[in-house]
Amino acid sequence: MQLDEDLEILVESDSKTGTNFIKSLVLWNDNHNTFEHVITCLIKYAGKGAAEAENIAFIVHTKGRCIIMEGSRSELVECYNILRLKNLTVSIE
Repeated sequence: MQLDEDLEILVESDSKTGTNFIKSLVLWNDNHNTFEHVITCLIKYAGKGAAEAENIAFIVHTKGRCIIMEGSRSELVECYNILRLKNLTVSIE
């Protein structure tokens, strides 16, 4: 399995940039992940309950994206990296 180059970029901490702004971890719609895979990943790796994970998957499917977590960049990086490794399309904004 090849690691995505984006994983290295997001290891930077907030202290390096001097920002403590709240960021959002966004899950994006794609054409390659099933609802079941997305829901399973949200439950296992993002700490979501089954109903919340299903709701997020539906929102992503219908609206194209959904914020799944908020926090400092350093708080979101671990979940971002795991979800990327599980082939989900996520970003930190």
